[in-house]
Amino acid sequence: MTTDLAAFAKEKNIKYFMISFTDLFGGQRAKLVPAQAITDMQKDGAGFAGFATWLDMTPAHPDMLAVPDPSSVIQLPWNPEVAWVAGNCVMEEQDVAQAPRNVLRNLIAEAAKEGMHVKTGIEAEFFLLTPEGDEISDPYDTAAKPCYDQQAVMRRYDVVKEICDYMLDMGWGPYQNDHEDANGQFEMNWDFDDALITADKHSFFKFMTKSIAEKHGFRATFMPKPIEGLTGNGCHAHISVWDAPGADASTNIFADNSKELGLSDKGRTFLGGIMRHASALAAITNPTVNSYKRINAPRTISGATWAPNTVTWTGNNRTHMVRVPGPGRFELRLPDGAVNPYLLQAIIIAAGVDGVRTNADPGKRWDIDMYAEGHKITGAPKLPLNMLDALREYDKDEALKEIMGNEFSNAYLKLKHQEWNSFVSHFSKWEKDNTLDI
Repeated sequence: MTTDLAAFAKEKNIKYFMISFTDLFGGQRAKLVPAQAITDMQKDGAGFAGFATWLDMTPAHPDMLAVPDPSSVIQLPWNPEVAWVAGNCVMEEQDVAQAPRNVLRNLIAEAAKEGMHVKTGIEAEFFLLTPEGDEISDPYDTAAKPCYDQQAVMRRYDVVKEICDYMLDMGWGPYQNDHEDANGQFEMNWDFDDALITADKHSFFKFMTKSIAEKHGFRATFMPKPIEGLTGNGCHAHISVWDAPGADASTNIFADNSKELGLSDKGRTFLGGIMRHASALAAITNPTVNSYKRINAPRTISGATWAPNTVTWTGNNRTHMVRVPGPGRFELRLPDGAVNPYLLQAIIIAAGVDGVRTNADPGKRWDIDMYAEGHKITGAPKLPLNMLDALREYDKDEALKEIMGNEFSNAYLKLKHQEWNSFVSHFSKWEKDNTLDI
């Protein structure tokens, strides 16, 4: 049953709706719409100039309309007179094929053709910094191994509690919060769900975390590697596939206790797709220049990067790109905090569906400590060293580009190449320090 947003506003005393969409670079865009106008907006959408965001459009394109999906509506717990609702981008009565939420919706439909309904949970890591973003917010958070530090997490109790209380109130099922492996870093976990719902929650979580941090005088960042020498922000994804969406799901079709690590034949071929396309996946899961400071980082102060640099999989071992911690699911440890919430889910489904359709083999399982013994593995691909290499890997992966959608793929590659060119044209202090006197 479709939610009538005007009735929702009346029931909840909503004065404004934020009709939101996420662009190709993960930027969250919104129009603030008075509740009195929401009936027309629910039907026709809020108008945007696509060129003014990170979409591959020109000023000559017609209006792009973000049509709210009422199933996604969330009343802001910290400002209850405002509600947030995710929008689906439409232009001239056609879905905008490059818009990330539309890409994900299309991939969910592709998976359904194979009888697969993907459910995921994500582990969103973030730092709390000073408002300027140049230092961690807690001057006493200096331990060499700060992970799970109870004193440090309690010094930021007000921020963590407020965010977790809101997730409890919204029914997300948060179940643990901790201080992570870097000084100033935190992680908050909530229950897994259907891929689109997880993406909407992930998008809202980033917005909420930044907003609450600002309220307390801090700055929250999901930047992959904001502090040199410290562990970066990951966004690990736990993946399972079920026989139906939502509450109708009764059977985890990845689960088979008679198979290796409890992963069914279909689960194994889905994993095979992830492994086959891993180097191209990085263009989406690790989307910024800074991303490659995390996955190709030297040893951190704590002793480990907790990030992969080689395409390998294992059992319950956190030093590989993919971990199978128990029957019926696996964890992809490649994505970082900059990943677009919708494209993360879409690329997982795309690679997995291709793997199932082509009966992909994930290859040999390795159970060694990759940080200490990774040099013993020969033949496993290394992950891209930088964003340009990742874009090249994606560009030559024709199967992945096609299943993600050629219009999306072309737009993403075009804008990301522009971003890379902007980066390499930038003159850095390092260049002067190392070449001024040559």
